[in-house]
Amino acid sequence: MERFGFILHPLEIRDITRKFPIAEKLPDYWLEAMFRHSPPIKVSHITGICSPRGVEAEGWFVGCLLTSKQMLQLPEALVLEKIIRAARKAQALGAQIVGLGAFTAVVGDAGITVARNMDIAVTTGNSYTVATAIQGIRYAADNMEIYLNDASVAVLGATGSIGSACARILARDVGEMILAARSPGKLEKLASKIREETELGAVVTTDLAKACRRADIVVAVTSATGAIVEPEWLKPGAIICDVARPRNVSRRVAEMRKDVLVFEGGVVEVPGDVEFGIDFGFPARTSYACMAETMILALEGRYESFTLGRDLSVEQVDEIAHLAARNGFRVGGLRSFERAVTKEWIAQVKDQARKARQVTISN
Repeated sequence: MERFGFILHPLEIRDITRKFPIAEKLPDYWLEAMFRHSPPIKVSHITGICSPRGVEAEGWFVGCLLTSKQMLQLPEALVLEKIIRAARKAQALGAQIVGLGAFTAVVGDAGITVARNMDIAVTTGNSYTVATAIQGIRYAADNMEIYLNDASVAVLGATGSIGSACARILARDVGEMILAARSPGKLEKLASKIREETELGAVVTTDLAKACRRADIVVAVTSATGAIVEPEWLKPGAIICDVARPRNVSRRVAEMRKDVLVFEGGVVEVPGDVEFGIDFGFPARTSYACMAETMILALEGRYESFTLGRDLSVEQVDEIAHLAARNGFRVGGLRSFERAVTKEWIAQVKDQARKARQVTISN
């Protein structure tokens, strides 16, 4: 039996009520103050993972009880200490590798310091997150009848580890690449790298709204703590892959723009009769890709720090995609704001986009 751990944290303070329903009766400021000083907790025991090769794995979700906002606002040393304590809790439970979820993979040097303070392997899961996001984009583009070699693709948060890897891989196949982030210098450096690798001259901008308005496909992967992509930014028929946690795409997009297709990157079917022991809003036997990377490495007996830091290689992404397929993991269709994206839904989006374009032409 292979064993792993994965560190969770509440994206928002109200997420804590999934584990502690009594918290619904308490004010947010009180909960934030209390959990800031709380030790890590065992959230659940994960059972039933079994690859087609017959290898089995079990694991544990361990809670680091800081919200996304707290992880960005509190002193970095304090936050890292709490993450390390949570990772050590996973090790004490029996894990031989631990994955870092959501903002625990972002703080500081993206897992390097955590790994240096551990006796077991650490991974952020970002390599498989990229692989599944790209698989989802290709699936969505096929169904929306968007041809990648003619498409304009914008990557928001392009200079981050996930964003830059997505941009470099997609740049091999797209008509236009738009890189959007806050740092012009980092954007220019990434654009130069893409030009060397693909001969594609990427467009760079710090204006996220401008990038979205030009794009047929938007990959949203910034580290913002709240929604930043608004309905007014998007062209009819656009595809938006929201890889970020918390979401980058405003719920207003789903409510107001029936002519665009929004989906969440990195939703994965896990092999076996899996029981996670906690409801994080997905159907049974599905998880985030970052969680799945930790499971895949455990099933392979690859107890090594696979994905750390802010530089992902294309080779890493390709390798983890191969290992995922070998162990029975696959993208579980598309999901948008806790709902499965059906063929009928996509057909309706295409119809609404066609009508919106006709109105634009007539005006």
